[in-house]
Amino acid sequence: MGTINGSTSGGMARGAGIYLLHDDGQLVQLAERAYDSEAILQELIASYPSILAGDQMGRQTPRRWLLICREMAVPSEENGADRWAVDHLFLDQDAVPTLVEVKRSNDTRIRREVVGQMLDYAANAIVYWPVERLRATFETTCRQQGREPEEVLGEALGAVDPEQFWLRVRTNLQAGRVRLIFVADAIPQELQRVIEFLNVQMDPAQVLGVEIRQFVGSGLKTLVPRLIGMTAEAEQRKGLRSWDETSFLDALESRCGADSARVAREILEWLPSESLSLRLSWGAGKQDGSFSAVVEQSGRHTLFTVYTSGKLYIALDALRSRTPFNDERASRELVRRLNEFAGGSIREDAKYPPIPLSALGSKATLQQFLGTLDWIVRQIRGT
Repeated sequence: MGTINGSTSGGMARGAGIYLLHDDGQLVQLAERAYDSEAILQELIASYPSILAGDQMGRQTPRRWLLICREMAVPSEENGADRWAVDHLFLDQDAVPTLVEVKRSNDTRIRREVVGQMLDYAANAIVYWPVERLRATFETTCRQQGREPEEVLGEALGAVDPEQFWLRVRTNLQAGRVRLIFVADAIPQELQRVIEFLNVQMDPAQVLGVEIRQFVGSGLKTLVPRLIGMTAEAEQRKGLRSWDETSFLDALESRCGADSARVAREILEWLPSESLSLRLSWGAGKQDGSFSAVVEQSGRHTLFTVYTSGKLYIALDALRSRTPFNDERASRELVRRLNEFAGGSIREDAKYPPIPLSALGSKATLQQFLGTLDWIVRQIRGT
């Protein structure tokens, strides 16, 4: 089934339709329709964070979202009572707090009041949100859903060391490195100009808009996100960086030496194996780069992440949360195989154990490591 839409250079024209072309040649038109309520759009964002256009915020390194909670309270003084509540609070894979405020286009506050409102949230959040509170709130959200926080974290963001991740959240808050996202079914021109102006002027904070239009027809519903504010001038001013193999290996070699860079290069050369069909995912950051190996099999399985710090983190906790390694015997076998090249340093209860690339320097050890990864992938695929 194909999709045809009406569009302009600035995005889809207001009032344009979406046309679905079925394999049998039948054409179905979907017409634009306003959301029945703001609460519906808020619920969609909480349930399906990918509609926040994270893929449009970096083609090389799409943003991935971890929901901390809805209606995150914001105080206006230390140890004071909560004064406001932001509609959604997310963290991305670089531990950047992302505040999301939702308005419908027919709400007159979307033109002026929402900007001052969001700046109030951000100015006070970076001062009065202790990272311990954010972590506790996230854990409460997870348990309300009957899930373990480490499982949710790994599933949403891949192989991250939880302790290191929350330390980065604290660092980002202290540095004022936050992201503000205005969401609406239609963002008026006046708000778009303000968003673009603020995103250029505010550093290291980022200010963006996401327009999420709804099209319905013939029992179908389509959501079309469009990112606003990511101008070339803003990207240049903020020094945002898209990592790739060349830049990653250059940074790794300058920080950790030629041997670590050689190991990373051999791992990268191993990843495209046709028999394994692994996907390579590049991280983002001004100074720190990373790449992850991902298996797509009844969901997303992150195997490991390598950083320019010279360490490789095995996504052990995330792997054990899903088939087949959620079985105790299979989990023990996984740890046993990992310890064959890790010298017994990985404990049974380890979550994201780090392995220095330098420890994989010998040809025999590296081949043993890659062989273990091959075994893990085949276990996941059931082959």
